[in-house]
This record gives sequence, C-alpha cells and structure tokens, in this order.
Amino acid sequence: MADFERVPKIDAHVHLHNPDPAFVQAARRLNFKLLTINVDYPDFPPLDDQQRVALSLRKSVPGTIAWAVSFSSETSDQPGWLEATRARVDAGLAQGAVGVKVWKNIGMSLRNAQGELVMIDDARFSPLFDDFAQRGIAMLGHQGEPHNCWLPLAQMTVNNDREYFKAHPQYHMALHPEMPSWEAQMAARDRMLTAHPGLRFIGMHMASLERNVDELADFLDRFPQANVDLAARIGQLQAQSQKDREKVRRFIVKYQDRLMYGTDLAQAPDQSGAALLKEMVPFWRMHWRYFNTADRFKVADLDAPVQGLALPREVVDKLYHRNAERIYSGGWEAKP
Repeated sequence: MADFERVPKIDAHVHLHNPDPAFVQAARRLNFKLLTINVDYPDFPPLDDQQRVALSLRKSVPGTIAWAVSFSSETSDQPGWLEATRARVDAGLAQGAVGVKVWKNIGMSLRNAQGELVMIDDARFSPLFDDFAQRGIAMLGHQGEPHNCWLPLAQMTVNNDREYFKAHPQYHMALHPEMPSWEAQMAARDRMLTAHPGLRFIGMHMASLERNVDELADFLDRFPQANVDLAARIGQLQAQSQKDREKVRRFIVKYQDRLMYGTDLAQAPDQSGAALLKEMVPFWRMHWRYFNTADRFKVADLDAPVQGLALPREVVDKLYHRNAERIYSGGWEAKP
C-alpha cells in the first residue's frame, strides 16, 4: 500500500465531463493519468460537448489525459452516414484521439426500419470497421451487458448489479425476454471480430465476459488482436477469487500483457473536482489493495471479505500503466 502514490498508474476508462482541471491535477499528484472516453450515451452530454471537455483537459494538464472519440449510430441506415462518421473519426484522430468507442446501443437499442434490433455485425458497419482494421485504429467495444443483467436479482453475483437493476427494471434483461440474450450479444460481437481479423479491439468491461475468467481466456486465445480493460468489473473478479483465488491470480499472470486497469468513473458536468476526488480515491486504493496485497478485507460489491491477489510487481506495472501506454500509444504525450 505504501507504493500507491509512488507507482505510475493509468485509469484507462473514465468519462470526464467538466473542463475544470482540478480533478485531473489532483489525480496527477497521486501519479494517475487518465483515458477519458466519449460515448454515444443519452445520459451523458452531447458528443461534441464531451469532445470539447477532453480537448480542454488535455491542454490544461499536458501529458495527463488521453481521449477516445465516438460517433452516433442513430442515422446509420441513411445516405451519407458512413462518410460523415469517417470524417468525425478522422477529425478526432487528428486531435489526438487514441481510438473510437462503439457502444452497446448497437445491439440493445438501435433498430432498423422494421423495428428489429441492429446487432454489431450488421453489414452497415462493416466498411467502417474495415477502415479501422486497415488503418490500425483501435476500436473500444462495449457490447452487451454483464451476464447478471439476464439473471433474476437473487442470482446476481455482485451487490452493485443487484441494486442497479432493482432500481432500473427497464434495463434488466431478465424482465425482457423479447430482447436478445447475453449469448446472442456475445455471438454477434465474435462474428464481427472474425469478419475483421486485423481489427485492434479493446473489449471494455472485460469484453462482457466478466462472469468467468475461463471464458475470457478463451476469447483472448481466439482473438489475438484483442485486449480488455477491467473497468466496472473488478467486483466480478473479486467474486471469483472468493471461490478460487489462485485461478484468478493465474489468469491475470498468464494474460498480463492484455489487461488494463480502469474504473468507468463518470463525472457529472456540474460535479466539482474535489467531490469527484473524494468519491474516487477510496475505490482506487481498494483496487490497489486487491491487486497488490494478500490482505483480507471487505468490499461493497460482496457480502463476505475478499483476499488480495498479491500480484508480482512487474504484472502490476503492466496492468496499471505499461499495457495502456503500449495499446494507446502516444495518448499521454504532451503536445506543444
């Protein structure tokens, strides 16, 4: 724990929506750099506003913020959408974006003219993903939801999922059998990756395979171009390590070059940097304790204590910054 502030760290999955640099400056004092990811999410500010905040923070705190651009899929069946989306992506890359976020609205809310859900392997997206593959553009893919989303509340494995879906039944897929299954979402994502074998793919949230490290290992073996972040799914790792700590530890050590630390923290536009820091530091320290020590301690996601994994330092360095620096190369370079 004494190394927490000393070791360089990257939180490779955040959503910052306030141009005030106070939070980023405070994170920097804790040796954190950040990747803020734009998302086509109706609860977030418009994409142009998200992009302006990212660019403002990059300028305010040089060398500390990387960012990912995104696009709207709402008119993806209309003439001109592909050209406009390519132009938006190119403009973002020219301004330093390290990749392109593709969100779960494709597969879970976007519908065609017949009212059918449009999945990620739909032909309309293939030319765009071909571009990404040919040009080496990283795709930050969030497809589907945690497997818990399709389970009854009593069968969910972590408390935060149980609380969230109890409060938001409209998003609880177990109550909506007319929607595609978790298996259908994963199959569509895998068909897309098979069709674009050169695509640099980063699976957000453990590629929605958080329930079982064996399933995630199989995914990484089948798609050697893929990497994943752990954002908002560390509780799922902890639940598995309660049952078999050594299995989870072996998984992280084996795939140490392909995993990135992240939290999925989301800042409201009116949330101060001080308030966000107060919220985040306990999470950052708890995660550090889990990966770096063998302590037994209580976490909010689980009812019983969890034991830390005590990972080797070289593995922690990869998880916390070296992999992100390589996968998102140049993202944290200070620009003149």
